[in-house]
Amino acid sequence: MSLTTLSEHEIIATLIALALLLGSAFVVGSLMERVKAPRVVGEILGGLILGGTLLYHFFPELMGGIFMAYPEEGKVLNIFYQLGLIFLMFLSGYNTRLELDRSNGRVIFFVFFGATVLPMLGALPFIRMFEPAFIGEMGNKISFGLVFTIGVAITSIPVISKIFFDMGIMNTRFSNTVLTVSTFQDLLLWILLNAATRIAAAGELRLVDMIGVVAITLGLFAVVKVISDHTKPREQHLKPITFYSVSFVILLLVCAGLYTVGINIMYAAFLVGYVVKAVAGVDTRIKNAMDSLGNFAFSFFIPIYFALVGIQLNLLHNFSFLRFAIFFVIAFGLEGIGTFLMLQFTDLRDAVKVNFAITMNARGGPGIVLATVAYSYKIISVEFFTVLILTTMLSSLIAGYWLRSQQKKDSTIFMRLRKGEAD
Repeated sequence: MSLTTLSEHEIIATLIALALLLGSAFVVGSLMERVKAPRVVGEILGGLILGGTLLYHFFPELMGGIFMAYPEEGKVLNIFYQLGLIFLMFLSGYNTRLELDRSNGRVIFFVFFGATVLPMLGALPFIRMFEPAFIGEMGNKISFGLVFTIGVAITSIPVISKIFFDMGIMNTRFSNTVLTVSTFQDLLLWILLNAATRIAAAGELRLVDMIGVVAITLGLFAVVKVISDHTKPREQHLKPITFYSVSFVILLLVCAGLYTVGINIMYAAFLVGYVVKAVAGVDTRIKNAMDSLGNFAFSFFIPIYFALVGIQLNLLHNFSFLRFAIFFVIAFGLEGIGTFLMLQFTDLRDAVKVNFAITMNARGGPGIVLATVAYSYKIISVEFFTVLILTTMLSSLIAGYWLRSQQKKDSTIFMRLRKGEAD
């Protein structure tokens, strides 16, 4: 068997493209962290700088010679893009905890209902208004409608977690409630996104096929949850190289295998990460191995993924600032108002209700995954892809700065949630 290889010129061009993507993502991401903004926002901006919004617009021959040096370069870079997405979801699955604090169950339910169900229902009347400009060539009313409503309701666990860590409020009742709700919310929305991609791939809604896909999706998670709940963590003696190799083989094979039955790569990688934690455990050696993998993935594959998201954004063409502004107000307003309204049925302090309403709007990584997956399946247009990315970035910035401003006003606000609680 003989494999076709790239020429030396093509290899050099690819390496330069990767270096520019990674370097730009690192520099701008680091600058964002200095101003207390989510790093992911900077990594996307780093890619945006290289694309049609800035450098490619002014220096098309130079940038085209790097990122379009040969016909297949886009496909080669897409491999790194897909690996970044796979590792992001794999690590998200490994770090996901589905544990319900029964003493706080009432608040969790109302936040979930207000931040997920109400916004999705509230978004339905607006779908027809945006559909002509936002629907993709492979999208239909159902698949587009699902992506539209998901885009309104989604919340980011990684971005919120990083904000909580930086503020020193991780493991408070406020942070635990947000992360629990976000986990259940994202699980539901990943299932709906998987359904949307299946409908788009089929070209129509086939009820029996769709019921089967949803059943398989839910069934897989049910099996994974049972494995997790009934597997006792035990001391592992695997060498890191063995642990990584076995995990990666399983990860790639499961992603490929589940794709054949209608489960997209994103959701498959998430499930594998969750299973690895259940089977391998969370002892010190495994945790250190996963931390090392996370450090590598978040310093190479994942920043390149986010930068490649940014380089596709073109704010000078195929983009309406007015439509973006209207969508952002609708999305931010529906999730915030829905959460605040449902929390009127609790005894939380008014300031805490507002904090929950704004925090649940931080869309972060999941919002970006939603946009990239829907765009890759051509469910949405390039304009809606851009709108979803910008909505994700802006909502994450607002949530981070809002929470820090509240902490400055009252350092106990994330511990004293209910009316009448003592300091």
